Amino acid sequence: MPLSPLAALILSTTLVRLAFAWAIGLGVDESYMVTAGRVLSLGYFDHPPASWWLSWGAAHLAGTEAAVVVRLPFVLLFALSTWLVARIGTRIADARAGLWAAVALNLSPVFGVTTGSWVLPDGPLDAALLGAVLCLLHALPARRGWGPWIGAGLCAGLALGSKYSAVLTIGGLGLYLLSSPVHRRWLLRPQPWAAMLVAAAVFSPVIIWNATNGWASFAFQGDRALGLRFRPLEPLTVLGGEALFVLPWIWAPLLFAAWRALRRGPATATGDWTGWLLCCLAAPPILGFALIAAWSDKRILYHWAAPGYLMLFPLLGREIAARIDQAWVRRTLIGTAALLLAAIAVIGTQERLDWLGPQFARLRKDPTAEGLDWTSLRTELDARGLLPPGTVVGVPNWRDAGKIGRALGPEVPIVVLDRDARQFGIVRPAASMIGRSLLVLVVEHPAQVAATLAPRFAALTPLPPAPVSLRGRVLLQVAPFRGEDFHGLP
Repeated sequence: MPLSPLAALILSTTLVRLAFAWAIGLGVDESYMVTAGRVLSLGYFDHPPASWWLSWGAAHLAGTEAAVVVRLPFVLLFALSTWLVARIGTRIADARAGLWAAVALNLSPVFGVTTGSWVLPDGPLDAALLGAVLCLLHALPARRGWGPWIGAGLCAGLALGSKYSAVLTIGGLGLYLLSSPVHRRWLLRPQPWAAMLVAAAVFSPVIIWNATNGWASFAFQGDRALGLRFRPLEPLTVLGGEALFVLPWIWAPLLFAAWRALRRGPATATGDWTGWLLCCLAAPPILGFALIAAWSDKRILYHWAAPGYLMLFPLLGREIAARIDQAWVRRTLIGTAALLLAAIAVIGTQERLDWLGPQFARLRKDPTAEGLDWTSLRTELDARGLLPPGTVVGVPNWRDAGKIGRALGPEVPIVVLDRDARQFGIVRPAASMIGRSLLVLVVEHPAQVAATLAPRFAALTPLPPAPVSLRGRVLLQVAPFRGEDFHGLP
């Protein structure tokens, strides 16, 4: 029996993501999450635990931290997200709208590539938010009933357990209920409040972890919304960056679809209320992060608002379905698919075959190194006898600690020699290494870093550099130092 178009889409895109996940090593953030997340915990410094648990579970079930293994749960979750977007599109319009919503989602790089295959909190976040929306689409038009509301609460709790910013999208439901003449009555009924209690119960392990760790994670993320600078044009920069991440020719139609839904208003008893709901869910993350950029002294990353745009894809699917017979729409979809596949093929084959090596060698910093697992570093250090049993490795910052920890494997303890150690500082505080000798590995500016770290040791002796290489080409040099009698951080 032939596959349905949606099943064919999910199967084909999943296979492409698995190939891409196999072809390239873990990036900086992924390596950090896998390495610092080797110790299972109720909570973590940067984000709630869902993504950390997924990568930890995959690695332990398979007995390996291979990139394709730790990424597998995220690839499968995006297959689920594709199905959920299609179901939501079908619910608000028809099956054709659902299919084209799913196609458009897969063509947007911030969703189809990064969220769809990398070890990041966005994978479980998006799947959980979409599950909550689908439950709401069943719950809101019903006169009574508990099942869909409890399902929405469960999914909302899972979303909060993936990323704190889920609270913005969830808050959009309150905005919808307050503004909807059709469904405002739900505020006087117990079901939505019970859903909130379910969400809080699912999220409670994160609260417990924060309460026993000085509210570290809440403080870290909350600090990003604070600042003393006034930059009135920065929201435009953030929106422009988001457009690039989504793809401008997908971002603009998403906003057009939202504008069309907003023009219809919140609807009367006989009108279409679903577009207003999706816009209410989309608005807080899109507008919220743009506004925070106007005063925050922290960098606002462009993918933070992605859950807001996620809510608009079912509306975009409805618009595409109405125009799919127009040649320019079909050409845009086909051209975007070809561009995305070409980009994935170039990146994947470069990380495996280094066919662009001569061109990248001319650059000051070779981008190949970031997408490569630095396994050659372990081989080099082992050959020189620098990793005997019991060796503890010190790294000046958490970013390099993730890459180095991935290369050396779980049997080599990593300690970050910096106050900003993120999860590494909770798993293995630098203070616990006082009096120990460390093998210090420095990736960039070794002379300056050594001068800064030297007062922290009785002696800090430089050793010959250890290369990170791909197919015989040296991508970067790691500078080792033998540090004796660590005194602790200032």
